[in-house]
Amino acid sequence: MDESSLSTMMIFSGFLPTGSLLDSLIHISNEVASLDKFPFVQFRNISSMIRRVKLLSSLFEEIQETDTPLPPSSILCFTELFSVIRRVKLLIQECKESSSLWCLIQLEFISNQFCVLVKEMGRALDILPLSLLNITADIREQVELLHKQTKGVDLFIDPREIQRRDQLLQVMANNNLQNKKNKGFLEFGKVHEILSSVGLRTPSDYDREISKLEAEAKNQAGTGGLIVVSNINNLISLVTYAKSMIFRDGENDIVEEDCKPVSAITYKNSDTSSSSSSSSSSTQSTAHNVPDEFRCPISLDLMRDPVIVSSGHTYDRTSIAQWINSGHHTCPKSGQRLIHTALIPNYALKSLVQQWCYEKNVPVNELTSSSSSSTWDESNSKDNSNEKAIDHLSAKKAAIDAVKMTAEFLVGKLATGSAEIQRQAAYELRLLAKTGMDNRRIIAEAGAIPFLVTLLGSHNPRIQEHAVTALFNLSIFDNNKVLIMAAGAVDNIVEVLESGKTMEARENAAAAIFSLTMVDDCKVEIGGRARAIPALVGLLREGTPIGKRDAATAIFNLAVYNPNKARIVNAGAVPLLIELLMDDKAGITDDSLAVLALLLGCSEGLEEIKNSRVLVPLLIDLLRFGSPKGKENSITLLLGLCKEEGEVVARRLLANPRSIPSLQSLVADGSLRARRKADALLRLLNRCCSQSHHSL
Repeated sequence: MDESSLSTMMIFSGFLPTGSLLDSLIHISNEVASLDKFPFVQFRNISSMIRRVKLLSSLFEEIQETDTPLPPSSILCFTELFSVIRRVKLLIQECKESSSLWCLIQLEFISNQFCVLVKEMGRALDILPLSLLNITADIREQVELLHKQTKGVDLFIDPREIQRRDQLLQVMANNNLQNKKNKGFLEFGKVHEILSSVGLRTPSDYDREISKLEAEAKNQAGTGGLIVVSNINNLISLVTYAKSMIFRDGENDIVEEDCKPVSAITYKNSDTSSSSSSSSSSTQSTAHNVPDEFRCPISLDLMRDPVIVSSGHTYDRTSIAQWINSGHHTCPKSGQRLIHTALIPNYALKSLVQQWCYEKNVPVNELTSSSSSSTWDESNSKDNSNEKAIDHLSAKKAAIDAVKMTAEFLVGKLATGSAEIQRQAAYELRLLAKTGMDNRRIIAEAGAIPFLVTLLGSHNPRIQEHAVTALFNLSIFDNNKVLIMAAGAVDNIVEVLESGKTMEARENAAAAIFSLTMVDDCKVEIGGRARAIPALVGLLREGTPIGKRDAATAIFNLAVYNPNKARIVNAGAVPLLIELLMDDKAGITDDSLAVLALLLGCSEGLEEIKNSRVLVPLLIDLLRFGSPKGKENSITLLLGLCKEEGEVVARRLLANPRSIPSLQSLVADGSLRARRKADALLRLLNRCCSQSHHSL
């Protein structure tokens, strides 16, 4: 009888004698605990998991020693724990036996497997009746602590491993060894550092890694698809070549030349002349600066001819054509089945890529078609200025037409596509609206705004995030502000600001409000919404440093309209803003001061600011150490407080030995406005001193 059948039978009978299940738990736990020589990748997840299993092993051993019957719920718990620990063992062994580099590429996927197992361990412990078990108080406390930890566990990915993975992907993108055109330049200093960090330090380490990668490529050939196998083959090429260059003549030490900076190391290619070598070096030197949105998801190279497939994702034409021609009928990124195999040119993105290449002096003669190559081809540098002007005008018109076609296509996807297609279309529009007022105008004219407003209510976090960011980007064009307001976007944006599914969505909702409130009518309408200002104050309290700054700038814009000042004060902004003056990590001292200076102009704001006992000493310090704008706003606040509070604040200033020298320094060296206000504050303090002297 197997353990599952035995457990089921004993649950019905009521109790389980200490026996086979506990023996199996102790055995499997000891196997996990005895695992050694942890892999360099996932080290912290593995060591944490083993510590948890060791703790459970102590529980199992103590229960076995007591030799008392177990209640039914503990039988079910232990049965579940046996399954979890067995899977833990298999996962750790897989990490040990697999390619280190491939584990690094799959960092999130493997880390998530560990996270899932920890959560399943916690769910099993939910039904463990500790009070009914005959165990010591020490073991009970340890198990209770473990249970608590498993309930609060989140996905953990070692930041150092993320950095290594990103560096590896960058090297793979910049040094595609399968592409002879790129072969000519490899950053061996960085390559060796990455490979060494995952345990590749001797020739035999490299050989084992190559064998593991080859086995992985074979395993993935039937299920992983073209992209996965291609990436693994790129890794094999990288490791093989790195080994041949680092361990020359079978030596175990790294050749000194290979440790030189990247600019000193090149491939030895007899077919490459010195001039072409220089060109290659120039091209490669800019490769690491290629924006992610310009890279093909398949090859990770700069997209020479970007096209959109029916799922809404964009790829380089050569890569996606090879994918489709090899018999695949799904989108490589989403896995969604392609309803057709037509490749729609992404003219807008192609135009942006061309512009980027032109600005970065990257040769793009192969990037453009023959009909448009003259636009950027550097070989035309000797053309006369009139021809260049005509080419420039033609290129601009072609780019505008391309953006229009792409925008209309993407808006159609927003209107009729599935959730995944809408997500990708919103992302493409977000990118397209990042640069150029023409792009923002054309996207709005294509009818994108109402659909983006609707998507703000999406339950998909990424859709919501892309939609609100696209609206923010579009709002930078002033005419679009009116269209966004007319589409009824305010309540939706406030909803995202208040309870968005990601912090980035909330931050960009605040940025959208800041952008919209550049128009006076929007200050009135948004400030009049009951939830808008409290939501901004909430982000000021809870957000990241970027979020706090977005919230503060939006509140500042709203505070310019006088009726909004009392609403901001009543929402609790003043204590938060004063607290943020002391928070160096937040980095929004100047923004907080600017808002406080505005709020001083209403009675509610003045009362709140007067009640703060820490503000005046802070403002005196900021007179000395603040930025020019911060010093100016500090004087504005001190001057306003002195006028209202008179002698009370003046005495506090005079009692501080640093205040007068700071004000005198500003009178001499400050900005025009700061000098004027500092001089007025000094005169006011002088009058206060004179009055005090006469009263004596």
